[in-house]
Amino acid sequence: MSGADLGDFGARDPFPEELESNFADKVLGNVSTEHKILIPNASALSLAKLECTPISQLQQPISEEEAKQLLFKVVGWRLVNEKGVLKLQCLWKLRDGKCGEELINRINKAVESTGHLPTLHLEAPNQVRAELWTSSIGGLSINDFIVAAKIDEIKTSDLIPRLRAWA
Repeated sequence: MSGADLGDFGARDPFPEELESNFADKVLGNVSTEHKILIPNASALSLAKLECTPISQLQQPISEEEAKQLLFKVVGWRLVNEKGVLKLQCLWKLRDGKCGEELINRINKAVESTGHLPTLHLEAPNQVRAELWTSSIGGLSINDFIVAAKIDEIKTSDLIPRLRAWA
């Protein structure tokens, strides 16, 4: 058999030799297998597409295990435990202080409509640190992860130090 006989990759009809060998009897599975297309639920969708919802003071903060699972959906963020309060934290190293101010402006612009703003710190001459937590419940809520995902979508490639290429 040549590569031309195979056609494109993907599903194909069996070759005559395969039919003669009764290969289907040796394959696990059922001929009448039903295939279903499942619609993803909200947890499978991007957090950045979700909207922040009001949080009741009676609501419990997200557990550490659940926060670790949600952490996979935000890039560059880490969990920090400050005096028993879980927070999300992210640090950016930038070219200079001017780029730090620009990043802070971009973050504020991107998340101002959520009503859930991060605490931003301009550290050193070229670092910005963001912290997210819901102070009214004393820990993390889904809103913190939604805002972190929205911040992740901000373009920062023009603000970070350029890599030097040595010839």
